[in-house]
Amino acid sequence: MERTNEPKIVLLVRLLNAIDEGRFSFEELKDRISEGEHRPSTRSLRRYLAVLADAGFPWYFDRATNTYRFTEGYSLKRMELSNSELFGLVALRAISASLGGAIGTYVDEVTSKIVGSTGRGVKERMQSPPSVAFRLSEIQLDEAGEKIFGTLSSAERSSRSVSFTYQDKEGNRSKRVADPYGFIVGGGRVYCVAYDHDRRDKRTFAVDNVSELTVLTQTYTKPTNFSIEDFASSSISGVLHSDATTEVRVRFAPRVAKAAIAARIVAERNVARQADGSVEISYNVADVDEIIRWVLGWGAQAEIVQPSTARDRLRMLVAEIAAKYELPVSK
Repeated sequence: MERTNEPKIVLLVRLLNAIDEGRFSFEELKDRISEGEHRPSTRSLRRYLAVLADAGFPWYFDRATNTYRFTEGYSLKRMELSNSELFGLVALRAISASLGGAIGTYVDEVTSKIVGSTGRGVKERMQSPPSVAFRLSEIQLDEAGEKIFGTLSSAERSSRSVSFTYQDKEGNRSKRVADPYGFIVGGGRVYCVAYDHDRRDKRTFAVDNVSELTVLTQTYTKPTNFSIEDFASSSISGVLHSDATTEVRVRFAPRVAKAAIAARIVAERNVARQADGSVEISYNVADVDEIIRWVLGWGAQAEIVQPSTARDRLRMLVAEIAAKYELPVSK
């Protein structure tokens, strides 16, 4: 007869916790739940497992790892979130709603899993109207684009090369073979950064301009020094890239100085506050035309100070815009 000084309920609770950890074999479960010199017999442990299964606990035996665990997404542990962590979770939900599309769905699925692992108070808070709103560009991908994005992201995760037809801004179509390195979301579009085999360099492809996509059998190794954040750090949109950057200095009027400082459009910048309340910010950018277009959005409240070539380019662009708004000459 099995000898144990532990009440059955205590053993069952220990067994639940051990299964929740998901790293014990059958024999290791005996040691884990006994916590003393008397281990339960094989017959008793099987009986305890059957009791848990009958009670609705979704445990299973993972043959690949020789461990007992709960089905994916189930856990006994309830996450307790601080107020700041809860705000972060609410913000994440708001971001998913703003993005929409497949990426928004992925973010929402993650937050739903997190909410499922929290206590009742967090669940109730998450059901109330959000306390934060984001004004992000909604990702505009049709059904075909969503499928392309899903296939490309799967190829990136498995380090598989791909071939596809690409249509550029001028409507030219070309066949490409590339290694997807990562993705950039900006301006409502999704871009894939990939190493182009024919051009022997990294290129950025708008996902909604990709068609006839095929995942190849050949694999690749992503460079250890590649970072999608670093790649996109010198571009306002995150899409334009250059090995060499240009420093552009912009002066902002006092009334917009705080907003300009808050707008961290590129990673490398230097802020110099002026005595009159204005501010001069130097940006290291991959594409000068991109920051020229961005500065125009500030109207007369912003002025490019340096370099002179950027000032000249902006002057020409303003002249072209003014010409479009000239009043017709009356006869």
